[in-house]
Amino acid sequence: MAGTLMVLDAKTKQIVKNIKFEVQGVTSDKIQPVGVVIDKDRKHGYVALGPANRVAVVNAQTFEVEKYLLVGQRVWNLAFSPDQKRLYTTNGTSNDISLIDLETQTVTKSVGVGTYPWGVAVKP
Repeated sequence: MAGTLMVLDAKTKQIVKNIKFEVQGVTSDKIQPVGVVIDKDRKHGYVALGPANRVAVVNAQTFEVEKYLLVGQRVWNLAFSPDQKRLYTTNGTSNDISLIDLETQTVTKSVGVGTYPWGVAVKP
């Protein structure tokens, strides 16, 4: 709930970096990092920011935030398509999922899925 994410070294169990998320126009109490995924090439990490209604795109080498993508309301979890060309988000209070094109880093559409989606799994 502090709007931060700690990057840890798995071997040493030491903190490598604290990433502070700041979204213009969104109060810090609404920025709640929850779901995190990292692409297979370790170029980008994607962080669902809960009530901030954004997904943070983080450079997985420098740990710098590159951009924020506006998705549905209360984004919780994320999953890649099998080819990792798309990212799916679950947006709990807008009752939909958003589809993100990872080549262009843009949200292409949202699709209604029912009440309060929380998790997502993609079958190859």
